[in-house]
Amino acid sequence: MVVPYKREPLTDFTVKENEQAFLEGIKTVESYLGKDYDLVIGGKRVSTEEKIVSTNPANPNEVIGRVSKANKEIADEAMQVALKTFETWKKSKPEMRADILFKAAHIVRQRKHEFSALLVKEAGKPWKEADADVAEGIDFMEYYGRQMLKLKDGMEVESHPYEDNRFGYIPLGVGVVIPPWNFAFAIMCGTTVASLVSGNTVLLKPASATPVVAAKFVEVLEEAGLPPGVLNYVPGSGSEIGDYLVEHPKTRFISFTGSREVGAGIYEKAAKIQPGQIWLKRVIAEMGGKDTIVVDDDADIEVAAQSIVTSAFGFSGQKCSACSRVVAVGDAYEKVLNRVVELTKELAVGDPSKKSTFVGPVIDQAAYDKIMRYIEIGKKEGKLLTGGEGDNSNGYYIQPTIFADVDPEAVIMQEEIFGPVVAFTKAKDFDEAIDIANNTEYGLTGSVISKNRYHIEKAREDFHVGNLYINRGCTGAVVGYQPFGGFNMSGTDSKAGGPDYLLLHMQAKTVTEKY
Repeated sequence: MVVPYKREPLTDFTVKENEQAFLEGIKTVESYLGKDYDLVIGGKRVSTEEKIVSTNPANPNEVIGRVSKANKEIADEAMQVALKTFETWKKSKPEMRADILFKAAHIVRQRKHEFSALLVKEAGKPWKEADADVAEGIDFMEYYGRQMLKLKDGMEVESHPYEDNRFGYIPLGVGVVIPPWNFAFAIMCGTTVASLVSGNTVLLKPASATPVVAAKFVEVLEEAGLPPGVLNYVPGSGSEIGDYLVEHPKTRFISFTGSREVGAGIYEKAAKIQPGQIWLKRVIAEMGGKDTIVVDDDADIEVAAQSIVTSAFGFSGQKCSACSRVVAVGDAYEKVLNRVVELTKELAVGDPSKKSTFVGPVIDQAAYDKIMRYIEIGKKEGKLLTGGEGDNSNGYYIQPTIFADVDPEAVIMQEEIFGPVVAFTKAKDFDEAIDIANNTEYGLTGSVISKNRYHIEKAREDFHVGNLYINRGCTGAVVGYQPFGGFNMSGTDSKAGGPDYLLLHMQAKTVTEKY
């Protein structure tokens, strides 16, 4: 009997034993910094001369690891291995595949603080953010394993007395999984294991900023009993092997999480039929957001302010679900704005390896430059109330930044910044607030802080986002509780961590036998 799904608890770091355990996790990670990591193809390690060098965004002189870099020839070799392995893996028992996920979840749970510490080092995540990232990955494994057990026998359909009809699901084939760096464990893990437990084989191309945590996870799956060739680890550049694999005629599906620009490009490339291709490729894409918290004129100002600060500046705003726009109605505008500024000035900015840090670095120099450019634009489009400064002398640090009195059509109100920047605008009434909230090309998350039941019900119907939250922040979806995915240019609304997510990795087959 499989134990019912229950979310992985977050760690309480006010407990001294937990704090000490996390510090031990950091020491463990520091003991293997700078190590070389090979490609994994068909269970064999492959070393290349060209490496991806992963560094600590809080201290770029600290090398996390050197990861072998795949080229087109190696990527094609991995594809051939995955194709061959698929012929046996697709016939493996779903129960066995689920058991591998459950064992992998157990292994990660035993090493939770080590994996969290690795995220602190490689992704620059503060303690709580790193802990939540790893917990979510454990949740994905536990949840998707149970979902596969529910789907393994298909769905009931009607049959005549003289014939038997059966409706079931079969895997698609070889999938290319391209996860992001911002949830370097959770999304990498979730997109990978969803593909595997559904019976597909996978080429995993991790984000170049965070390839070491992916390499460590590949080791976990091997320890859990995943057969060679089912998962092939092929780090490399998007322009070289990413595009090549997306366009490959034997690629059956692509699971991507990242920017709108890259996601739209993948969608376009995947739509083109290549010579020798006999199917339409499936694309599962989550592509970012421009997420709004609406504060009603009767809102609890403290709830609103706390929700905004947490949603806007958690992990330095480097979340597709992060609050980057606040629309406040009437008299609530000045009240919530002032309180958010107060709370923001209290945030601890600095080295994420310290427990007290709330805002760590952004991921790299390119991100730092991009965000600082948006801040300069913001200075022309609104009133800078706090922040607006950066320091990249040792790490890529940007102060949490708030702009007030920004026009809804302004650049910083429309384009995804992906950093610790939030813009405020005022609405004359709740209807206008919802109109402004919907006035972007995205539709990922949103939040409404209100005591007005009519306004809450209006938001349910008219706030056009995939994940809407009432009287709480717009980040922090939990696997199995808040299936996650957005509308419009936020992607294909794939609803990760939801009851129909695995179906995206399979195809339905009807078999009729007449008597």
